[in-house]
Amino acid sequence: MITQDTVTQLIENKIAGTDMFIVEVNVRPGNVISVTLDSESGITIEACTEVHRHILHEMDREVEDYSLEVSSPDLSKPLQVFRQYQKNIGRDLGVKLKDKTKIEGELMTADESGITLKTEQKEEVPGKKGKKLVEREIVIAFADMAEAKVLIRFK
Repeated sequence: MITQDTVTQLIENKIAGTDMFIVEVNVRPGNVISVTLDSESGITIEACTEVHRHILHEMDREVEDYSLEVSSPDLSKPLQVFRQYQKNIGRDLGVKLKDKTKIEGELMTADESGITLKTEQKEEVPGKKGKKLVEREIVIAFADMAEAKVLIRFK
């Protein structure tokens, strides 16, 4: 039986010493394997192809048949691993908290406990007419987050 650990180990052996990292490895019933990889500098089709070929070479289809897909992260899906947050510092994120609150802002920092977003909101300022644009830095713990997605902006 093909396991997630087996596939993960094969991938880690192949990408050791590179800036690539594993986002997700799934082995579904019927040995349908899907692998999502990323890197600090962005993942290429060629890099996905190399990992795909490595897995094909290491796992014998004559012993156990399987289906294999190796891809880069989908922009419409939430960030899944800490290194994705580090990679996206400086980009805009949309964060949904567990209490259903939504926050959008620029990702300023990411550490093991959470992230810091710089947000801009128009707020009334005492003693001033109308609303002013106010910048705030909000610290959000990973434990409070339901999901975070990179926002695509066309300026």
